[in-house]
Amino acid sequence: MAFTSKMAFRMNCSAQSRPSLLENIDRVKTRFPSSYKPLLKGLQQLPVQLDVPKCIKNASAKLLDAFVDSTFQFADQRVLPSQSNFGPVDELNEPFVITSIEGKIPDDFPEGVYIRNGPNPLFGGLKSTNSIFGKTAHIWIEGEGMLHALYFDKGGDGGSWTVRYNNKYVETETFKIEKQRNKPSFLPAIEGSPPAILLAYLFNMLRFGKVNKDLSNTNVFEHSGKFYSISENHLPQEIDIFSLQTLRDWDINGTWHRPFNSHPKIAPGTGELVVFGVDALKPYMEVGIVSADGKRLVHKADLKLNRCTLCHDIGVTERYNVIMDFPLTIDIMRLIKGGPLIKFDKEDYARIGIMPRYGDADSIRWFEVEPNCTFHIINCFEEGDEVVVRGCRSLESILSESLGMELDKSEWVSGRLRSKEPVVQDAKYSSNDELLFSRSYEWRLNMKTGEAVERNLSGTKISLEFPMINPNVNGVKNKFGFTQTVHEPASISSGMPKFGGLAKLYFEETENEEGEESEGHIKVEYHEFGGNTFCTGAAFVPKEGGLEEDDGWIITFVHDEDTNTSKVYIIDTKNFTSEPVAKITFPCRVPYGFHGAFMPIPLHN
Repeated sequence: MAFTSKMAFRMNCSAQSRPSLLENIDRVKTRFPSSYKPLLKGLQQLPVQLDVPKCIKNASAKLLDAFVDSTFQFADQRVLPSQSNFGPVDELNEPFVITSIEGKIPDDFPEGVYIRNGPNPLFGGLKSTNSIFGKTAHIWIEGEGMLHALYFDKGGDGGSWTVRYNNKYVETETFKIEKQRNKPSFLPAIEGSPPAILLAYLFNMLRFGKVNKDLSNTNVFEHSGKFYSISENHLPQEIDIFSLQTLRDWDINGTWHRPFNSHPKIAPGTGELVVFGVDALKPYMEVGIVSADGKRLVHKADLKLNRCTLCHDIGVTERYNVIMDFPLTIDIMRLIKGGPLIKFDKEDYARIGIMPRYGDADSIRWFEVEPNCTFHIINCFEEGDEVVVRGCRSLESILSESLGMELDKSEWVSGRLRSKEPVVQDAKYSSNDELLFSRSYEWRLNMKTGEAVERNLSGTKISLEFPMINPNVNGVKNKFGFTQTVHEPASISSGMPKFGGLAKLYFEETENEEGEESEGHIKVEYHEFGGNTFCTGAAFVPKEGGLEEDDGWIITFVHDEDTNTSKVYIIDTKNFTSEPVAKITFPCRVPYGFHGAFMPIPLHN
């Protein structure tokens, strides 16, 4: 799910680009409930502005630290036995060689590095807080980020494979601060009582210049022969694949400060990188274009949205950028009025915007679609007068599913607020959770007539998420897609998404099974793991010189909960339902995570 949402609020620490905290308080204080006004008055008296280095050094900041530390008490969120592999692991000091390999790594498998991100919160796990203002808690996608890397080295002589494993925290500024303090410091500011979230929001902004810690959904990708991650500065940072350390910030002249950025896309044909970000304050969404050489931000546009839509992915075609403006939103004023910070409103509008590559807000063509929540796009392409958008779509949002619960009737369980009482189910569905599971979906947007035609591609039999395609067809028409498949019983019982297999989507073939369920749906093949084995971070590895789009392999981290054993599977996508061609077993546990990527690189050089 990740879920790879960049949900860390990041405030620009420059007083020139953002009003001071005191100015922000003046602007919104008339809209606060009366019970909050004494707090605002007290905050106004603090000689503190959003210049974090100066705040940390002065006496007022120290007093604020003391006040926060004495007011908010941290507690560990309860972890169910079925959630044990979501828990953090220790960082390794150096990579080690893996010797347990069942099967055979193909001779034509490329040398390179398979990297997967994931949450790995410090200090034992996710935290909640108690205070006189109420409770707050981290949600399950939060926490410090860790990268897990598997190195495939065939050596200069083309001999036998050597496989090494390493893991490393993403060393963002917030990570360094908490490591230095050696205790939890950032207050959870996403889920809980509105007054407590608001106070956590303000105090985090005062203490650290941002309202929440960096999140774990750091994406790693290749661009122009270099390797990058998306993390704290919300533009790519070049990383050293061998040490998993950030080498340099890629902040372009200090002009890009949008949080929540997650999935950049390489434009077909030009090699330019399309980046985007959203913020809880205006401008709510911006799109940027980075030059093909990775050195310059050559275009930036404010899309002038009237709400902060929690957009996690962007699409590209040969000429256009594809914008998802769906009704999962972040609204500070809603929070101030006593509502949730994050909310999915199925009664609100949903639309998809088609924007010329170097366009602006006025050049976007908007298409109204059925309200939904789509975190991940499978692919987008142009076909005649239409722009075709395919994604993994659900009717509700897993991120806001628990936000309306009454705290006195609920409990924090490893990143999710769960009811202590039986839940009344919607009679239209087999369970309320069915609304949260996503299916492969298609929107056809006619640029000539303005018509939007949408359909479910694969039915509702299996929930599909975390899509991937052959990267060589990104932004152009493709025949195949691959996803992880949700194991619904395990996900429902644990309250956390678990993926019990993989799916291969045949976009140009229809299902040949009989029955109403398969009528008009595309052909889907499944690779199921069986038992209590679940995967994360699956990635498509193209075969060098492959003649067809699906020539290659799926590589994925898996974990067997019965034996507490972690492995990496390599699956031949031409023989998708067959056993993996190789199973690589780790001597240590690798927790579940989010996105994976394979970087072809000759390691022996």
